[in-house]
Amino acid sequence: MEEKRKPERLIVASNNRNKLKEFDAILGHLYEIVSMRDAGVDADIEEDGTTFEENALIKANYVMNATGCAAIADDSGLEVDALGGAPGVYSARYCGRHGDDEANNDLLLTNLRDVPAPRTARYVAAIALVRPGKAPIVRRGTCDGEILFERRGQGGFGYDPLFQCETGETFAEVSMETKNAISHRKRGIMAVLAARGEET
Repeated sequence: MEEKRKPERLIVASNNRNKLKEFDAILGHLYEIVSMRDAGVDADIEEDGTTFEENALIKANYVMNATGCAAIADDSGLEVDALGGAPGVYSARYCGRHGDDEANNDLLLTNLRDVPAPRTARYVAAIALVRPGKAPIVRRGTCDGEILFERRGQGGFGYDPLFQCETGETFAEVSMETKNAISHRKRGIMAVLAARGEET
């Protein structure tokens, strides 16, 4: 009997449990998904790029160089049209502290207080896949929506309670299955997989 081939290990350049769940839900049938901490990389990678794509590559390359394994990273955030694309690459630290979702959402609402509906916006995710000896693949996925005047829903993370997507619900109200079907991260990952499939 032929032994089942073990899936290739893919290290996600993040320790964010929510992101890891999304990557595993989307890619778990193709790869063994491993967090960077579980791969032995305990580092606070400096994201000093000026675009989502640059930051995703910085993180993925750091992890690949540290482990010798294939790595994938995303840099994602929210772009609000009325704010000239802000918070953009500063989405996670919009309030001045990294990862304070409540304060970030409060500041967003404050900065939009005089802006009428619809307050159009999009979630953006740049996905970088790097593998030893191969050219990196970087693709962008987006999910359009608008920013509400108050939070709705108990799920999700980041700006999800304020971001109303194409279903008419916020990302904090939809199921994980629905979010994974339409999210910016899913669309970016699928674009990366399509590009990987085109390699000769």
